[in-house]
Amino acid sequence: MGKNSLNTNKQFMVGNGMLAFGVFAVIIIFLYMSFRFQRKADRVQTYEGVYNIELANSFAGDSIAVYINDSLLLNQTMPDATLKLEVTRFAEDNVLMVVDNKTDKTTPFNLNPKGSRVEVKKSGEMVYILEREADIAQ
Repeated sequence: MGKNSLNTNKQFMVGNGMLAFGVFAVIIIFLYMSFRFQRKADRVQTYEGVYNIELANSFAGDSIAVYINDSLLLNQTMPDATLKLEVTRFAEDNVLMVVDNKTDKTTPFNLNPKGSRVEVKKSGEMVYILEREADIAQ
């Protein structure tokens, strides 16, 4: 009985040892992967390009809001003069939205991913958006 019972106990202990080694290996791999991906996530994503947005004086007296994506840039009653905004590109794809606060009518426009000069004008109830390539010599 002595030799047979020792062999069973030995097999049980070797099996538990291999299982514990496997658990430690999985934990080490998990920690390595999580620290590796955390370093990549800590980097701030930056984009080249600037949007120069020019709101014409045809909006004088109108209450409008100007957004890029979900970021509010301007929300006010427009003065009689042309208003210029300069925004650094902050996302892969950007949408300019001009909202008439009185009627909640939204005019969306997909912006150039490289940056651009954007002119926004109003004629009657229609909002016109004209985009030109950004000037390099700015």
